[in-house]
Amino acid sequence: MGMTEVLDLSPARWLLEDLAPWDRLVGFGPSGFEAYARLRLIPDPEHPDQSESARGASKEGSDLSALRKLLNQLVPHTTTPGHGYFCFWDGYTGAVEDMDVDCPPVRRSVMVGAPLVRVPHREYYLFEGPLEAIHEWGAGELLPAFVWPEDRAWCTAADVDQHWVGVGASEPALQGLLASLDLDVVRADPTEPQPFYLR
Repeated sequence: MGMTEVLDLSPARWLLEDLAPWDRLVGFGPSGFEAYARLRLIPDPEHPDQSESARGASKEGSDLSALRKLLNQLVPHTTTPGHGYFCFWDGYTGAVEDMDVDCPPVRRSVMVGAPLVRVPHREYYLFEGPLEAIHEWGAGELLPAFVWPEDRAWCTAADVDQHWVGVGASEPALQGLLASLDLDVVRADPTEPQPFYLR
């Protein structure tokens, strides 16, 4: 069973009601988690004015794979693995048309005019399904902006311009991520500036 669109946006209300600055919300998810971390899709920049191309690093072909591995580590830390939520940035709709990738969730939303989850500076389509649905979705490199289980035990956040995925979770869940040999995860403080590459 894959993802299906959600027309009642109430499951995303916790995003809309969060009082954190918008860049923290889209970078790490909602406030209130015991611990936060960053899954680095490519290494952090070596100096503040560095571009991704100058770094010689590429995350091409790896983003969705890294997110899947991250979710595999997080699933044991929820009581509702069979029901989660996925937000997709509405800016992907143009990218899908240009890239000729198989991205049924976003295409379907555009076709039916699904309502949007609106936070400052960003809008998203909302879908639901088992957390394993991310493994069934062949959508190239398009990442969901937010993923969380129904019990809200954790949340991942992948904003458009960042080279990492933010994670809010319990301390035991974070410890598991830090110990993983398959993931490049570092502890993070969402209230502090994070490393970014110049665009």
